[in-house]
Amino acid sequence: MTSKAFELQLKGYGLTTAEIHYRLPDHPSFLQLYIWQEYDLAPTFPELKGFLDFWCKDIEGPLHSVRIVHQHLISPREWRAVDGIISLH
Repeated sequence: MTSKAFELQLKGYGLTTAEIHYRLPDHPSFLQLYIWQEYDLAPTFPELKGFLDFWCKDIEGPLHSVRIVHQHLISPREWRAVDGIISLH
């Protein structure tokens, strides 16, 4: 039996991490941090959008900012070894 995460990766999903800053309801001058992580599709991010919609409807802390990192946006596969050194003065 395969895991759900593996099946999602075969469908093109990649691990997505969202750093969500929100204001505390009782103290709006303070920001709190929430980390959300799930498999999602870049660049549309339907899972994250669904979570943020839920947040706006059902959670009292208003959103301040969201920063997203996704496996397909930055990955080790994009790097390659370079032979040699280039010096700039």
